Amino acid sequence: MRGDNRGMFEALVSLCLLSDPGICRDAVIPGTVAATVEDCLEALEAVPEPEWPEDVVAGAPNCAPAGPAAAFEEVAPGLFVHLGAISEADPQNAGDVANIGFIVGEGAVAVIDSGGSRAVGEAVYRAVRARTDLPIAYVILTHMHPDHVLGTAALIEPGTVAVGHAALPRALQDRQDSYLASFGRLVGAEGFLGTQVAFPDRLVSDHQTLDLGGRSLELHAWPNAHTGSDLTVGDPASGILFTGDLMFHSHAPALDGSVLGWRAVLTEMQALPYDHIVPGHGGPLLDWPAAATPLAAYLDLLIADTRAAIAAGEPLAQATTHIAAGQAEAWQLFELFNTRNATVAYTELEWE
Repeated sequence: MRGDNRGMFEALVSLCLLSDPGICRDAVIPGTVAATVEDCLEALEAVPEPEWPEDVVAGAPNCAPAGPAAAFEEVAPGLFVHLGAISEADPQNAGDVANIGFIVGEGAVAVIDSGGSRAVGEAVYRAVRARTDLPIAYVILTHMHPDHVLGTAALIEPGTVAVGHAALPRALQDRQDSYLASFGRLVGAEGFLGTQVAFPDRLVSDHQTLDLGGRSLELHAWPNAHTGSDLTVGDPASGILFTGDLMFHSHAPALDGSVLGWRAVLTEMQALPYDHIVPGHGGPLLDWPAAATPLAAYLDLLIADTRAAIAAGEPLAQATTHIAAGQAEAWQLFELFNTRNATVAYTELEWE
């Protein structure tokens, strides 16, 4: 469903590409959504001017009727989930290819992941504001991949804290240029305008609890698995765990860390006291731990086939043509991701 933000107003600023001023789009200034134009203008006076990327020029802000909100489903009281497209990022989806959630407590809101562009983050922001005027206390980033983090700046109100794994800042620092370039090409210049990497303010190295007022979230930082920066977010009130990309459903898994680490972490996660999960892709709400079975089968085959290829003396280029091929029919987008997964697994396992 879409948040009903009819009758709401928001402050917009026109962003144009510095190198091609004919490419423009309106961007939302967070902290300015309000029920009347007057309240929007008052909020605009109170919030700081956003820092825009160097490749755009920004016009003067003005208040206008709120634009479309992202579609969210309330899967448990106060817990909302957005289903990302099972697709590559492209101009039609603007990078909206990962699941996103938000949880409403008695005093504040936490948003979990932010999408693959600022435009996606703005649609998420509108969806939150269509349902509550409580402050967004936290934006929690489950890992480093661009489809989960590039909308963050659009959700940062005054006082909002971005939260991530202790390894996330370095991971983003090392990859931000390539992430912005690759997603910018996929989404297109107009839809990607204003997108930048926002770094976390609070880091989680083991476990942390976040209080939303009458509702606490349990954060767990994991060792190297899907990536080296994986973080899960548990909501004991609903029995739902947001896994980020430690869990995939329908969408082919993507390995950017350690295949052995991921397999071990998946086993450990299955013992956590949650009845349902929201995976990073697919679902969006799955029974737990039963939902782990397909991913476990894929990782087991990836490991077994890779070890067999190494033992047979197959070179990497040959091995990646058939490793885990027996799982091809089980996953959408398999051909886009499996060769890289096989490459990462081979590189890890050849040194066992």
